[in-house]
Amino acid sequence: MPTTAPAFADTTASDSALRRFLHGLPGVDAVGLEARAASLGTRSIKTTAKAYAIDLAISMIDLTTLEGADTPGKVRALAAKAVHPDPTDRTSPRTAAVCVYPDMAATAAATLAGSGVKVASVATAFPAGRSALDVKLADVRDAVAAGADEIDMVIDRGAFLSGRYLKVYEEILAVKAECGTARLKVIFETGELSTYDNIRRASWLGMLAGADFIKTSTGKVGVNATPANTLLMLEAVRDFRAQTGVQIGVKPAGGIRTSKDAVKFLVLVNETAGEDWLDNHWFRFGASSLLNDLLMQRQKLSTGRYSGPDYVTVD
Repeated sequence: MPTTAPAFADTTASDSALRRFLHGLPGVDAVGLEARAASLGTRSIKTTAKAYAIDLAISMIDLTTLEGADTPGKVRALAAKAVHPDPTDRTSPRTAAVCVYPDMAATAAATLAGSGVKVASVATAFPAGRSALDVKLADVRDAVAAGADEIDMVIDRGAFLSGRYLKVYEEILAVKAECGTARLKVIFETGELSTYDNIRRASWLGMLAGADFIKTSTGKVGVNATPANTLLMLEAVRDFRAQTGVQIGVKPAGGIRTSKDAVKFLVLVNETAGEDWLDNHWFRFGASSLLNDLLMQRQKLSTGRYSGPDYVTVD
């Protein structure tokens, strides 16, 4: 089973040691954090840079459908869109991945075979995470066996909020072991963690347990990705790499719907973590509606005309 970074081995040796470490992290200055996120959000970029940012954002999208009404046909259509987002312009970049429930992973994998677009699958009783560990691990095994390249797991927020950090840590370790070669994204559901201090603690807990990505949210609650909580997580991965040499990705998810929003998040990445994270191996957008707005803005830059939503496919 994977273990934490050697520099932090003592930190995860016991529940009390882990609690001491997490509660010993610097407290978050909420006012300062939100002010910096707002300030970075006002940065303007010129046309050439905007075109680059739009294509970069498209390439970072996990095109997602996580609905009870999902069908194989819908997943195949979404996968086809991921490979060729704009059927009228084959120069448009592909999205990073298609994200589906485990029972749809095989359909997505068959449709995307050879395309370079990854199959991501939510698991561990997404979105609530309220099931026994053996059920969660079976969920992961099923998704990986069906062809998932990436697993998006949810932490046990009840355990985290009641201070049972070692339970959360060990659960992430167990899920990571079941992933095999699949990359693991650990979802905190930041809207349920209540405080920025908790988001910082969850970020470090996930990274210590071997997450390949830390992810804000499921997109199923009222408050999802925000510039402030994403900035906080970007600071965490930056500091973690400085201390361990290990780079971890970040995925804001839910509520990012426009090109303007996406560009703001890319500025956060560049100004906080740095250029090394400006790649879809290290930064993703969890989004379903963002892609169409990016495509419309891309068409406007190319033609000088705003095409409107009738000129992109409806997911």
